[in-house]
Amino acid sequence: MTGPVTSSPVSPDEMMTVAAARALRGRTACFVGIGLPSVAANLARRTGSPDLVLVYESGTIGARPTRPPLSIGDGELAETADAVVSVPEMFNYWLQPGRIDVGFLGAAQIDEHANINTTVIGPYDTPSVRLPGAGGAPEIAASCREVYVVLRQTSRTFVPRVAFRTSVGYGDGPGSRAALGLPGRGPVLVITDLGILAPDPATCALRLTHLHPGVTVEQARAATGWDLAVAPDLADTPPPSAVELAALRALTARGPAGPHEGNT
Repeated sequence: MTGPVTSSPVSPDEMMTVAAARALRGRTACFVGIGLPSVAANLARRTGSPDLVLVYESGTIGARPTRPPLSIGDGELAETADAVVSVPEMFNYWLQPGRIDVGFLGAAQIDEHANINTTVIGPYDTPSVRLPGAGGAPEIAASCREVYVVLRQTSRTFVPRVAFRTSVGYGDGPGSRAALGLPGRGPVLVITDLGILAPDPATCALRLTHLHPGVTVEQARAATGWDLAVAPDLADTPPPSAVELAALRALTARGPAGPHEGNT
């Protein structure tokens, strides 16, 4: 989105959401998770991707909510959708055959090979935290042509190995997705409040490709639980334009469902 950069202070969450929305330019259909992914996808439709079709797990196709939905069962998704289909049809006809361009997921934890945890923190039988669970995220991660992940970057969320592998990214490295028979490419972008990461073509390990304004490589590495590699062509993320920031603030002001981590 072109336009003058706003002089209003931009929060890390706003920078993350704008960067995530920009990643959807040129995409046709996005299977949207609730929380941070939903805010970014709806911002994309209001800015650089007006024709983007938003698909939610509850069976809504072409939803146009006026505010971030509270859940996949939020009535406004059905009220504003082009069509509502059954959940089995959504998964068996639309998702599993690879008809969805991008799956957009949140996470509680992610590891070096982009495996996602939304199940438990700690041992499964005696966890310290029990999380919302899988929902449709494992199928989205397996079957969408590509997957984007959005979450805040800290050493608690970016861990060497997730406590529970809810949704497979690249498993244990190269060849893992093929061995499991997963048809989609897997996570190609991880967008955070510090920068953007993408898998190394050779190792499938996430590496830093972009830094958001004001963030240093040292800060990104300190917020990562493994030895974070940096791409040789590391770039700076352009700051939000006034148009992008105004659209985001108008969207999040319309309802109680502000950005938060989640899956679907």
